[in-house]
Amino acid sequence: MDEYAREPCPWRIIDDCGGAFSMGLIGGSLFQMISGARNAPTGFQRRTLAGIARVKERAPILGGQFAAWGICFSSFDCTFAHIRGKEDPWNSIMSGAAAGAVMVARHGPKQMLGSAVVGGVLLGLIEGLGIMMNHFGSTQFRPVDPRMIPEDPAGLEQDQGSSKSIYG
Repeated sequence: MDEYAREPCPWRIIDDCGGAFSMGLIGGSLFQMISGARNAPTGFQRRTLAGIARVKERAPILGGQFAAWGICFSSFDCTFAHIRGKEDPWNSIMSGAAAGAVMVARHGPKQMLGSAVVGGVLLGLIEGLGIMMNHFGSTQFRPVDPRMIPEDPAGLEQDQGSSKSIYG
């Protein structure tokens, strides 16, 4: 199966948005639970209740922010795939840069440029790591070149003409 074979683009955008929301919600819940418990008064019950209250207040916000980034990234990814006519890591890198720029557009062009560089570099590192892992994972399934195997790797073969054993 092709590495980049995914569902068609209109559905991919919705799927990535939902995946990003759930990832932000789960990660945000863990982070906010710890943050709420740390900043609460002493006592197990107080810390637990403060952590739960913080999760209810802040985790959906972080999930929504992740969903906004996910829908922006997927929209750019589908657009670049359509324009370029192929799906490769460059689409993801350009999409990360474009999504980073769009998400901070309110703050001005300087921040857009900085966020675009960070988004492009981050997605470049992620794609590069994925390619590297794929390469190392696939080397174990390559066929062995018969020229690279020694004729007698352990030196156990005997001469056909002699009847001496290898043990003496």
